[in-house]
Amino acid sequence: MKNNTRYQAYRSHLQKVADLGFANAILSWDQQTYMPKNGAVFRGQQMATLSTLGHELFVDPKFGDLLDELSKDESLSAEEKDNVRLTRKDYLRKKKYPHAFVEEHARVTADAFPLWHEARVKNQFSLFEPALKKIVELKRQETQFLGYEGHPYEALLEDYEPGLTVKEMDHVFDDVKKELFPFFKKIIALPKPKHDFLTRHYPKAKQWAFAEKMVKQMGYDFQSGRADYAPHPFCTTFGPGDVRITIWVDENHFNPMFFAAVHEAGHGLYEMGLPLESQYGLPASQALSMAVHESQSRFWENKIARSLPYWKGNFAELKREFPENLNDVTTDDFFKAVNLVEPSLIRVEADELTYHAHIYIRYLIEKALIEGQIQVADIPRFWNERYEEFLGIRPPNDSDGCLQDVHWSYGSFGYFPTYSLGSFYAAQWLSTMKKEVPGLDASIERGNMAPLLKWLREKVHVHGRRLTSGELLKQATGEGLNFSHFMNYAREKYGKIYSI
Repeated sequence: MKNNTRYQAYRSHLQKVADLGFANAILSWDQQTYMPKNGAVFRGQQMATLSTLGHELFVDPKFGDLLDELSKDESLSAEEKDNVRLTRKDYLRKKKYPHAFVEEHARVTADAFPLWHEARVKNQFSLFEPALKKIVELKRQETQFLGYEGHPYEALLEDYEPGLTVKEMDHVFDDVKKELFPFFKKIIALPKPKHDFLTRHYPKAKQWAFAEKMVKQMGYDFQSGRADYAPHPFCTTFGPGDVRITIWVDENHFNPMFFAAVHEAGHGLYEMGLPLESQYGLPASQALSMAVHESQSRFWENKIARSLPYWKGNFAELKREFPENLNDVTTDDFFKAVNLVEPSLIRVEADELTYHAHIYIRYLIEKALIEGQIQVADIPRFWNERYEEFLGIRPPNDSDGCLQDVHWSYGSFGYFPTYSLGSFYAAQWLSTMKKEVPGLDASIERGNMAPLLKWLREKVHVHGRRLTSGELLKQATGEGLNFSHFMNYAREKYGKIYSI
């Protein structure tokens, strides 16, 4: 009974920390959706206060003593031991942060978002540059507080893919450059499939009406979530039964809203599949990593919603919504069009092959900034040169170049590589799923996504943070990350589309 009392005290303490974190998430969501412009004056202060309170509560020395006691308690269940082990790991990491640093980081990043947004609207990197310079300085300080064995960037990767090293990430991108880059360059040189119908006029309300049906088809529960508009699509969670996704729309292009909706709903399904109610505030209720999170969104967006079986089942419905736009378009035409491979400036609109050049460029920039090899003022030049080198195109302005992503305004350095890792994990999920789920393509064509979601719930979602990504991959697929699954998928799919 005494041991149980200690664990309950631990649980209660973490739930208070979670309450503050979710309250801060609400302020952040509001900041990006409905907050009036003048609200930015104090929003940064409010978010900084909550971040600081949450940090101080989490690193309370008395809580550290409790964790030490519980870490030696053999009467705990395996799940309870995992929770304590992971919390203690987090505690020891966060203890390294000075309180003043936490408060300043929260304030600077909260103030940076409106500056990023203004700079993007006005197409002037210089408006965001001072704020980003402060953030980079803070991230460099952060690597010193945390420590690292190989490269300082690894200290930041830890927040998004625990245990990932720069050497491992470099090896992955070596494979990407060696195998994927030549493959998509071969495709780019070939005649493009017809795709002009994607840029006809698609009214906002009708776009969302169709997207909402498809998101529900995936299993996204609007009794436990909602969708709103934001400049940069994202997914966030406020606790059990409250998962939010945001989308944006271009009325003269079908792809942005639809695939953003499916992508963010994939994130949402992961959050809805975590044991949030029974493990509220504890590691067992939390996403394993951002790479695993991205594997869910990119699985649904690319492996499913850009597949031929998916459009065999759903194109007739889309055609009913937009008969004038699609009356001369076949299912095969549409499937090929939404899988068009061509160099593009905007990451979130990129096809699933050239997408990884976008990620690689950001990875190179982040590493160079943290190393001090380049400065913030160098970003536009470095960005544009790399786009020309890898994709053969040069951004005409900052808004379509280095200002297109919101991540740096949050201080999210180390996040971008998880987009590529997630894509490669997703290919591995699909490869295994095809072996284990009978009639998978037929099920997708019928609009029955339940078998897919069931597999993900049982193989991925249920574990929370209790496994590492490597352990999860091995348990679910029988092996660690294997890039060949992605290349086999790409060669089979795009080989048919482009007859190569």
